Amino acid sequence: MMSAREYAEDIQRDIQEVLDKCRELEIEVKDENEMLDEEAIILLDNAFDDALDEITIEEEVEARNHERENKKPKKVQKSKDSNTSKTLAQKKKAMYKSKEKLQSNAPVNNDKVVLFREGMTVAELAEAIGVKGAELVKKLFSLGLMVNINSPISFENAEVLVLDYDKELKREETANVANFEEFEVVDKEEDLVKRPPVVTIMGHVDHGKTTLLDTIRKTSVAAGEAGGITQAISAYQVSYNDNLITFIDTPGHAAFTEMRARGASITDIVIIIVAADDGVMPQTKEAIDHAKAAKVPIIVAINKIDKPEANPEKVMSDLAEYGLMPEEWGGDTLVTKISAVTGEGVPDLLENILLVAELNNYRANPNRYAMGTVVESQLNSHLGPIVTLLVQNGTLRLGDPVVVGTAFGKIRKIVNDKGEEITEALPSQPVSITGLNDVPSAGDRFMAFESEKEAKNIATKRKNHERLMKNRAKASVTLDDLFSKIGEGLKEINVIIKADVNGSAEAVRNSLEKIDVEGVRINVIRSSVGAITESDIVLAQASNAIIIGFNVRPQNAIKDKAKEAGVEIRLYDIIYKVVEEMEAAMKGLLDPEYEEHILGTAQIKQIFKFSKVGNIAGSAVIDGVIKRDSKARVIRDGVVIYDGKIGSLQREKDSVREVKKGFECGITIEGFNDIKIGDEIESYEMVEIKR
Repeated sequence: MMSAREYAEDIQRDIQEVLDKCRELEIEVKDENEMLDEEAIILLDNAFDDALDEITIEEEVEARNHERENKKPKKVQKSKDSNTSKTLAQKKKAMYKSKEKLQSNAPVNNDKVVLFREGMTVAELAEAIGVKGAELVKKLFSLGLMVNINSPISFENAEVLVLDYDKELKREETANVANFEEFEVVDKEEDLVKRPPVVTIMGHVDHGKTTLLDTIRKTSVAAGEAGGITQAISAYQVSYNDNLITFIDTPGHAAFTEMRARGASITDIVIIIVAADDGVMPQTKEAIDHAKAAKVPIIVAINKIDKPEANPEKVMSDLAEYGLMPEEWGGDTLVTKISAVTGEGVPDLLENILLVAELNNYRANPNRYAMGTVVESQLNSHLGPIVTLLVQNGTLRLGDPVVVGTAFGKIRKIVNDKGEEITEALPSQPVSITGLNDVPSAGDRFMAFESEKEAKNIATKRKNHERLMKNRAKASVTLDDLFSKIGEGLKEINVIIKADVNGSAEAVRNSLEKIDVEGVRINVIRSSVGAITESDIVLAQASNAIIIGFNVRPQNAIKDKAKEAGVEIRLYDIIYKVVEEMEAAMKGLLDPEYEEHILGTAQIKQIFKFSKVGNIAGSAVIDGVIKRDSKARVIRDGVVIYDGKIGSLQREKDSVREVKKGFECGITIEGFNDIKIGDEIESYEMVEIKR
């Protein structure tokens, strides 16, 4: 803390200017002697972003640390603390004196590059290349495409044309530094150096993930690190055989996939952990689906081999069924048998991680301004936003201006995974930072810039863009727009299948995978039995997939989640209809759509048996309205067990046309008597919608 007067002197500003800025930022300071806390200082630092342009970073860091330290009340410190403080100051000084200027992340003007934007016409492409539109029309004719200069052109066709002029085509968004999620950084081969692999461990609950992480940390300490490790953040590095490995500790599969849905591809390798005494469980299958959808190498760790009931051979057999054929059985999946409790096999697992890293040659350029992803964030009442970042390229330094999501600021402190204050972070290093003006979200990308002014401008642009897009969900591929997407170059359609029984799931999968239209294939990223779940929605959003439900019904909460995420759910009860619609959509021949309108839902509370009528469902209407003669489904545990029509509808002894929410009634289903207490009856109608 420091007084307003001391702060004004510190940044070489007039005290009245500082007091005016405090009022503007709603910082409660009455006069020059009132104290500013750390959060207020951060806000003022960011507001006076041009205040120190004429002072070098070296002078700024040294002067501010020195002056603020002298203005703090004197405390009696142990000699060890004093030395630590001195060492850090020396490190800062040495870093700023010796560090070469980092390469900028700004786009480089290149006459050889043509920028493509969505909806670009032939004429606009011709102008970008520097030729006449008629020339491109002739070339397209020779390729069998009947177009004119005002016709839109796909990225793939444009890419073929620019090659004739010795140019390269790039999407416009990859050249916009404000959109740094898509921004394409091109590094020279000589600037790239080896970086540590980034690893995530996933698996079924209680299969030993936490114990394994603890054992790996202890192994690293035993290997020669001084002192113990303070686990300050949920990402950390360990050293094994003089090689660093970064571990990201995500709370679950959904968190892992939601980060992917936000465009954050932070993991290089996924370890699937399976208990040898338990085998492949539902969450294990889920983890495999998520890892495969992320398209990263998978290593399997069969844990708990020290237990008497352990059966690793059975686990490997189960894994093979899910497409992870162990290497020792002739497959390409590395499988390591371990005991996280005793440490047996853990060194082999770390060796396998390093082997995969070597094969994939993970590299980055430490000589540029940093880029990366937020792992987690929190708001501290004294320090303001504290954010855990993973540096993925470049070097992050103390004092760097950064934009994180839509937040921005100047880095005031960098702390590593051991709780030590450091001056810079290299590629694949996880660190905790302070100095931002707002709290970003996990999965947000970040980029460091050369000046605070540039960072502030970029953050403002991103904030404005977010405001415009706030009410728009990121739409996944839908059947309605498949044909246009294929025209734009879509080569693979991701699909998630949920069915009532295994036989149906396999039949739908096999039928869809046989479809071949315009060289486009269907990729089934998950096929399982049961109701559509939130996990399916998250995976579909992250993978841009369509969910196909076969004889299953999503609950209203799941429908709402899908709508919010922009995920399309298609429901069927006849296999050939699935294939027919998918083929038609891929060919652009989709018939007018019949939209289903759910009228209401009733829950069966009692069953009355009558010999002449059959079973009558004594029901309570829990949502909407139930109509006589409407279509109806009987749903049991989220799975459709019958789809037909409501036969009769009664209130007490009277036959009625409809019954509303909150009332009880008797319902019969035409041609179906196998109802049970707890079943739900869903009343619906089909309404044709013109496309």
